[in-house]
Amino acid sequence: MLRCLVVDDEAYAGRLLASYIGKIPFLTVAGLTTNPIEALLWVQEGRADLVFLDIQMPELTGLQFLKLCGSRCKVILTTAYPDYALDGYEYDVIDYLLKPIAFDRFLRAAQKAQTALLALAPTAAPMPVTPSALAPVSNYLFVKGESKNKFLRVNHADILYAEALGNYLALVLPNQRLVTYQTLKELAEQLPQPPFLRVHKSFIISLDQISMIDGNTVYVGEKAIPVGETYREALYKLVRDPG
Repeated sequence: MLRCLVVDDEAYAGRLLASYIGKIPFLTVAGLTTNPIEALLWVQEGRADLVFLDIQMPELTGLQFLKLCGSRCKVILTTAYPDYALDGYEYDVIDYLLKPIAFDRFLRAAQKAQTALLALAPTAAPMPVTPSALAPVSNYLFVKGESKNKFLRVNHADILYAEALGNYLALVLPNQRLVTYQTLKELAEQLPQPPFLRVHKSFIISLDQISMIDGNTVYVGEKAIPVGETYREALYKLVRDPG
């Protein structure tokens, strides 16, 4: 569970983000404030893992906040101004959300933050390996449905493969094909690798679902998927040495 601090001098904008946080199982609202100085003290006391930070604020701008808080927490910038994106990434922010922020875009940023913070988690002392110890923190994702506020939960184990369709993609399940507004690159950031692997500029597959590999073609069930030259070595390495 990631402790989230929302900092926005517009109370309505802050409440909206807090409501989004409340819909995501691995996030919790640790604090909500319109005062960036109060938020900075909160961060310095180690009371937040992730900050949703506005940029244009009167007492302390978002960029000044980033300079002062250093690496004490991860930050997702939320702003109506696209001009600060480059400045934000110089401070290693997780993502840059432009207002008005749609929930599906917020969800993707949250999943990126979860992945980044899990990678930074300290390694525990050696313990006996049990099946429960190997279980992933999250074994599902949410994808946007056909209507504005509809989101579908998809278990990782049910995904056969994903195919890029421009700015959309198709998630293919055993008895269903879901088309959602998301890029393949964004999906790759949300899926554990392995068992998921990008094998072509237009395809991500689940290694668990492969029925056969024949030269530069991999079969997921009856579906023949081309293997791009860029991705071939990684695929064959995992096939030859799955451990």
